Amino acid sequence: MTQVQRRVAAILVADVVGYTRLIEAAEEETHRELMRLLDEVIGPAILGHQGKIVKNTGDGFLAIFQDAGAATSCALALQKAIAVATAGQPPSLRLTFRMGVNFSTVITEKDDVFGDGVNIAARLQAYAEPGDVIVSQSVVDELEPAIRRTAVDLGELQLRNHRQPVRVFALRPEPNASSPQRLGEAAVGEEARPSIAVLPFRTNHPEGAADYVALGVVDAIVHGLSGLKELFVISRGSTLAYGRRRADPIAVGRKLGVRYILAGGVLHAGDRLRINTELTDTLNGTIVSNDNHDGSSAELFDLQDRIALKLVKTIAPNVRERELKRSLRKHSSSMTAYDLLLQALDLLYRMDADSFREARGLLQQAIALDPGYAPPYTYAALWHVFRVGEIGSPDPDADARAAADRASAAIERDGNDALALAIYGHVQAFLLHDTGTALRFLDRAIEAGPSVAMAWTMSSATRGFVGDGALAVAHAERGQRLAPADPYTFWHEGILAQAYYVSGDYGQAVTWARSAVAQNRSIRFTLRTLIASLVAGGRQAEAEAAARRLIQVQPDFRLGAYAQRCPFVEPILGNWIGQLRAAGLPE
Repeated sequence: MTQVQRRVAAILVADVVGYTRLIEAAEEETHRELMRLLDEVIGPAILGHQGKIVKNTGDGFLAIFQDAGAATSCALALQKAIAVATAGQPPSLRLTFRMGVNFSTVITEKDDVFGDGVNIAARLQAYAEPGDVIVSQSVVDELEPAIRRTAVDLGELQLRNHRQPVRVFALRPEPNASSPQRLGEAAVGEEARPSIAVLPFRTNHPEGAADYVALGVVDAIVHGLSGLKELFVISRGSTLAYGRRRADPIAVGRKLGVRYILAGGVLHAGDRLRINTELTDTLNGTIVSNDNHDGSSAELFDLQDRIALKLVKTIAPNVRERELKRSLRKHSSSMTAYDLLLQALDLLYRMDADSFREARGLLQQAIALDPGYAPPYTYAALWHVFRVGEIGSPDPDADARAAADRASAAIERDGNDALALAIYGHVQAFLLHDTGTALRFLDRAIEAGPSVAMAWTMSSATRGFVGDGALAVAHAERGQRLAPADPYTFWHEGILAQAYYVSGDYGQAVTWARSAVAQNRSIRFTLRTLIASLVAGGRQAEAEAAARRLIQVQPDFRLGAYAQRCPFVEPILGNWIGQLRAAGLPE
């Protein structure tokens, strides 16, 4: 037997985004364009960086280089050159590449390479956004500091068919460049989110007065639902034709192309009103929820708000749960960015290391699959926030930059995304300590999504950081009322506890902090809030017990390092750190 030949090499793997769809749409044109790029752009660039194309894969190529720096420089240069070379092509037919680079020992055999390092490079490119480069930790370790500082740390990702997670980074040829259109994976404009139409409410009032009531209720509901980015809400104009007759929700759903129909009616008896609502899944006719709401004509506006608030709280969790179950049953080849996002959210708030790692991979896949879809960027930003605040970041400054970058990318794609605006504001306050910018974006978030719980809660957090206890409590209470059954209830209750601490009501702070801790016992910020509130309320023994629990959750906690990142202003900061110290937390 011949001896196996091994060498250390950098492996660059590139694939055309959506090659199958492009070939199906325009076979000859796609093939000719790929051959042109290989001959005129890709081949010369690889040779110019002392690399070698080992194989063409039909929809891409594999190349090897002597060192990681050359492979990375070549990949970044290629992405720029390909973008220039294809700029004149129609977006729906334009060839775009994903690229992955790994630095490892490989097996060489004639004119081919094999081994785990090659497999990792091939897996990495699947996480790259169109036009971007994904690299492993082994590559980043070899790069020049200037390039290394631009890398976005995606954390440890569990690559397909690979037992050990790999820490990976994203490199972008043009920082902050937007990719508003989908290329390859699906037709531009295809909507993957569950859609809902709110039909005009029926009325039994002969004089038409209740028509006005019904219009007001429907407008309030549509306004509330429109702030939720997990739903695609059909415009009011598209449903007006169904206002004068009882409609079959399944038939209407098919006609409008929506998954959920909300219908209702207004019963008017003297000064009393009864408004009923019914949410139907049009795929199978299942009634998801059915409610009655009673009040007087004098309470009209309050009644409208109550109904809208209750429906937002009912519909969003119900729809999210039903859609998650549906997406979990799908084969991986049929996944959409929305399906991947739902699965990521199911894992994100569990706050254990394995789930957290898997959530990041799913979010990155969603971004790679549809780079024009804002919500995965939004939650990727939140992932970096949680990494600093809860999981433990190896580089908090880099995570802060990545969080701001991801939230900014979401806002670029959807400037009315209340959650993106809120998270961007929270990043400015919590991680970058720029409360002026934070408050501007948080106010925009509340205006864009008055029914988005996280917008109110994150606004409360920043109000607490700057010492506005009264407003912090008011905003946190609104956020908690909007999200009583969310998977992140611990977050809302924890911020409400912080707000009460800042306002000086330590009894309420302890009550809400205890509730938040009970929701999820591994969350660090709620434990810190509980400790400080107990000390402030004179409950020393309980505070010391809570401090011991924090050290079990976070053995490396040190007051000195934490105080440098803590976003409170003085004198709140000094009191807060002093109370944590009094409970026995180490310096």
